[in-house]
Amino acid sequence: MATRIEADLMIPGAGEPISNGCVVFDGPTIAYAGPIENAPASSPSDTTIGAPAVLPGLWETHGHFWGTRNLSMEELVYTSPWVGIVRAARDAEKALRAGFTSVRELGGHGVYLARAVDDGSIVGPHIYGAGKMLSPTGGHGDSHAYPLEYVHLMAGRQELPGPCDGVPACQAAVRKVLRLGAPVVKICASGGVLSDLDNPIHQQFSDEEMRAIVEEAGRAERIVAAHCHGRAGILAALRAGVKTIEHGTYLDDECADLMLEKGAMLVPTRWIVTRLVTASKDSGIPEFMLEKARKMVDQHRQAMRLAVRKKVPIALGTDTVCSSEASPVYWGGNGHELPLMVEDGGMTPLGAIDAATANGPRTLGPKAPRSGQLRAGYAADLIVVRENPLKRIAVLAEPDRIARVWKDGLLVAERPLA
Repeated sequence: MATRIEADLMIPGAGEPISNGCVVFDGPTIAYAGPIENAPASSPSDTTIGAPAVLPGLWETHGHFWGTRNLSMEELVYTSPWVGIVRAARDAEKALRAGFTSVRELGGHGVYLARAVDDGSIVGPHIYGAGKMLSPTGGHGDSHAYPLEYVHLMAGRQELPGPCDGVPACQAAVRKVLRLGAPVVKICASGGVLSDLDNPIHQQFSDEEMRAIVEEAGRAERIVAAHCHGRAGILAALRAGVKTIEHGTYLDDECADLMLEKGAMLVPTRWIVTRLVTASKDSGIPEFMLEKARKMVDQHRQAMRLAVRKKVPIALGTDTVCSSEASPVYWGGNGHELPLMVEDGGMTPLGAIDAATANGPRTLGPKAPRSGQLRAGYAADLIVVRENPLKRIAVLAEPDRIARVWKDGLLVAERPLA
């Protein structure tokens, strides 16, 4: 029995929207997607759904299934992994019900959750987890408030960032991540906001260390994603062969041109930056985080707009971490990135949707699945929306307006169509 969606508007994820579109699937892959007049004839056993708009399931390409309730590297250390993974399992379901059928998870419990989702133990999106985020000592992935000896001890927990210094240690760290089955490797190429003592503009791993990491990952057909705010780190990461730049706050013309030359993508994560600068004083966020965010919020917007003007490929990512909706960024709210890509980044609504759909799989390089587009032979991951997102992109930030969510052809979330 096939499912047939007849929509006033079909947004394919790549290419122009189609008025009076139709998507047909019977199982985990799409059989037909295109104008309704060319669709295969329906049968009495088909389930036919009329919809205002249909588009591919959304991709979150930069999130963390850590199961923490606040934005704090220290909470990550003292939160029991057993508590964290239970919370993260619930977060995965929240993301799926909000229309995000795929998540590239760049450090956390995702590499384990993926197995539980795949075998049906829990409900969640397709998860592509990086395992441990790699950082040098004193870098963005180091927990600066704790003694270094304790950080090294706790790094035995596979979801926690762990310092690795020098080429041999970096190679070994990549091999440990690959041993977990991670389809992507995540590194810290610059300082960060959530970490206390490092400066976001400074390069962290050396050029030699980054090259070693990229080469080690490349032998296993994995690409490397680099947390990177500062210009020096962006350029070093690109020269080393990194394929996705996360944040890209100080991206300039030279960086953008090199990204285009190297075929790299930008994942801006605008939501977390804007939420940090608007967080209330009683939010519990340390002052050093707020100060760092205030210094970079305007620069980050300018970098996004430059990347859009230069036609640098962009994918949606939020840097969502938290399990609690009381925190600034939380699982289930991932769709808030889309209106920011338009309002702050200067993207068109269609461009933002392409970034959230067709561009998502590209952030996995050779491990990319056939997903993110409404095309025959692609995964039957799709959503029905109660209104036209090209007219009001913010609808994709409102889970109660996501009327239907299918993953691999199975209906996993259902809300009223009108």
